[in-house]
Amino acid sequence: MRKPAYTYQYGCAVEATADIVGGKWKAVILYYLFQGPQRFNELRRLLPEVTQRMLTLQLRELEQDGVVHREIYKEVPPKVEYSLTEFGASLGPIIVQMLEWGEQYMEQIQAYKQQR
Repeated sequence: MRKPAYTYQYGCAVEATADIVGGKWKAVILYYLFQGPQRFNELRRLLPEVTQRMLTLQLRELEQDGVVHREIYKEVPPKVEYSLTEFGASLGPIIVQMLEWGEQYMEQIQAYKQQR
């Protein structure tokens, strides 16, 4: 696991943002958490290609960075739910822009494939 984000000296704000949402799975995890709180296994079903270990690591990093809240309910079996913190919710516009850009990019790729 990486060091906490607050221990880094960033060269610019884009570097700090990329550190928080960067990687293959973090932005996707955040996208699903914007739809509401999710249990670990719900996230596993939504992200079938991510390993359990990687999902755990990514969630821990997001929690450590103050973006995701982990709630443990005292019941049998134990229930753990992940949600966005208020600070994490402020990433909404960034995730929406990533979604819109990704949709345009996928359309462009599809058009390119059809031309070939």
